[in-house]
Amino acid sequence: MLEQVRAERATIDPGQLEREGFRKAQRLAYACVEGVAKELVYGTTEREAALRMRHWLEVRGVRDWLHLPFAWFGDRTAFRGFRLPTAFFPTMRRLEPGMPFILDVAPVVEGHAADIGYAACHGENATFMQMMADLAEYRTLILERTVAGATMREVYEDVDRLIARHGYENRHRRYPRHVLGHRVMRLEGTRGEGRTLGGFGARSLYDLLRQTVGKDAHPPFWTDDARSDRPPEPGLWAMEPHVAFRGVGVKFEEILVVEAGGVAYWLDDEVPHVLRWRAQAARESVS
Repeated sequence: MLEQVRAERATIDPGQLEREGFRKAQRLAYACVEGVAKELVYGTTEREAALRMRHWLEVRGVRDWLHLPFAWFGDRTAFRGFRLPTAFFPTMRRLEPGMPFILDVAPVVEGHAADIGYAACHGENATFMQMMADLAEYRTLILERTVAGATMREVYEDVDRLIARHGYENRHRRYPRHVLGHRVMRLEGTRGEGRTLGGFGARSLYDLLRQTVGKDAHPPFWTDDARSDRPPEPGLWAMEPHVAFRGVGVKFEEILVVEAGGVAYWLDDEVPHVLRWRAQAARESVS
């Protein structure tokens, strides 16, 4: 049996094995936020939700992070009043009826980093439901424009135009460096594993520094500035379009795979928001 497994693995290219590692990490992260979301009750605070996500992952073997879990409730999903970087961190805001919420978590699993965002709502909120449905267009747009050879800046601007057409506000512009997306890579070695600095994993910060220092370095960010006037380099990119309307914010975050020769695809089409859109489409087709 062992020899059969080894033979099967030998027929898989190294790139496929790497993608499987990242897919495993991403699926674990999504299982975490879905599990914690089901346990949220009215009165739960953002800090309690973030701690539950951390505990959920740690009991399943996670020891390192791209960043520690974030949770945003109510109008904080729209980043209302976020003037300092510390505003992103979980607060004592309590969940109330009809409130949207976003859970964002980034575990490292066997060196493979995932960074995902999950939007949901506790109770009925028609605005939230419409915005979540609209997010499907952003996922399609990002992939189609990337395959077409657009630069990162061009994709960013296309997303901005879609946001304006929907009448929403761009909230990923509030992230550091305005990122629509960022590189995710396998973290090698164990130096600094488990240590965090300012809510971010020490190994991840070191890897980020390594990618950005040097005259030929290309900052690993998908932004709206001149440094993104180039197609995305082959690799894995965590894409996170985030929009808001009247105090309601929604986003998804998942890994986009970019390969040489104009090949691009989403790492996994079985993620919660895609499953949600499929279910809605199925309901509409029989109504």
